[in-house]
Amino acid sequence: MTEITWIRKELENLQKQGLLINIRTIDSPMGEKIKVDGKWVYNFCSNNYLGLANNPELKKASIKAIGRYGIGPTAVRTIAGTTKLHLELENKLAKFKKAESVITFQSGFNANIATIPALVGENDKIFSDELNHASVIDACRLSKAEVIRYKHLDIKDLKQKINKLHSTLKANPCKVLIVTDGVFSMDGDIAPLPEICRLAQKYNAILMVDDAHGEGVLGKNGRGIVDYFNLHGKVDIEVGTLSKAFGVVGGLAAGKKDIIDWLRQRARPFLFSSAMTIPDVAACLEAVKILQKSNGLVKKLWENTIYFKNEMKNLGFDTGNSQTPIVPIMLGEAMLAKEFSKELFNNYVFAMAIGYPTVPLGKARIRVMMSASHSRKSLDFALDAFSRVGRKLKVIS
Repeated sequence: MTEITWIRKELENLQKQGLLINIRTIDSPMGEKIKVDGKWVYNFCSNNYLGLANNPELKKASIKAIGRYGIGPTAVRTIAGTTKLHLELENKLAKFKKAESVITFQSGFNANIATIPALVGENDKIFSDELNHASVIDACRLSKAEVIRYKHLDIKDLKQKINKLHSTLKANPCKVLIVTDGVFSMDGDIAPLPEICRLAQKYNAILMVDDAHGEGVLGKNGRGIVDYFNLHGKVDIEVGTLSKAFGVVGGLAAGKKDIIDWLRQRARPFLFSSAMTIPDVAACLEAVKILQKSNGLVKKLWENTIYFKNEMKNLGFDTGNSQTPIVPIMLGEAMLAKEFSKELFNNYVFAMAIGYPTVPLGKARIRVMMSASHSRKSLDFALDAFSRVGRKLKVIS
């Protein structure tokens, strides 16, 4: 039998360092309050930005679609897995995003894994922000292209590195991809996309943005970072997810028609993994319709965000450089972050500790996620809990 005792030792080491992930169990719909491990708590750690995960209209749409199409597609999109609903969702998303075309995938992670290796390969170059999401990092590795990391949000560093490569391109021509998160999931800061776009145009590079945390948050009616900066037609491809603001599950790539057509021919998760299920597609379609009709949920999300951030800063907490509804409470050590999260849970607030390897060592935090579903009562309840726990653990005075 293969020797695997090393796994037990590694798990024990993670436990000692406070890095062992404790997976909690949810036994209720996702909303302002949820039942976690048998206990009702205020929910401050899901990505349910607009509160759509338990929306009645989305549920009705799913049930109706099941009645007509059943549940699973039982095939990949290129064989027998494409229904009229899949095409309708992609068309609606393209209009919503103001993009030439859209392709959908099973998840946001899959969307990145599908896109990057289809665009670049061996001997090509990728410039990637050092704090890009794990799915971007893995997709870059799969592509076999050379990955050149630039300092987080540092346009000067990116420019220097591209300029250095550019001088060698005549002798060694290759494709160049610049890829960045739109909103960074652990810090809540926003990529300087207009400046990156200008560099991409100057150096004839493909520009890709992962806007998983910008959709439903930035831009008119939550159209995302491209709309926020009015860069329609200038960003080659925008990858996103349907599991956060849209409240369902799935991924997408929006952009120029030629690129999307190419992904339909070469994106491996599209070619070799079954399509999104019918109820998911129907619910996503309804979510897009809701956002097209009204900006109300996005407005409420931002009202909650501004109020909570201001009050947390007034209490003395370090909320980092967040510009979005992602609110990191910077604590430093993993053991402190885990203890803080545990104490919050004892006070009926569910906000998880985030440590290594999700964030660098020494930069552990509580990541608080704002939602349009939060009432002022729930925000004040959480603020009171943070205040009490912060003082108990001597994080604030």
